[in-house]
Amino acid sequence: MARKAKKKATKKKATKKKVTKKKTVKRGKKKATGDLIISKSRTKAAAGINVSGDFYVALDEAVRGLIATAEARAESNGRRTLRPQDL
Repeated sequence: MARKAKKKATKKKATKKKVTKKKTVKRGKKKATGDLIISKSRTKAAAGINVSGDFYVALDEAVRGLIATAEARAESNGRRTLRPQDL
């Protein structure tokens, strides 16, 4: 009787995973990137009524203005930390 030759199971080579570099965050002044600072869902929940799409843009500009004036006040007082009294 003829015996059939069994094939040995070959191990597959492990595929190399591509290593992606993490983006580093630069500290310092941040520029407006078009992203909203505020959350649309939280704003809508806090308002209790319908909110138009233009409102979010106006609210974002107002918040950025508040932050800029608070930052200027803190720097004029020789601080690098924003405090509630800066608003």
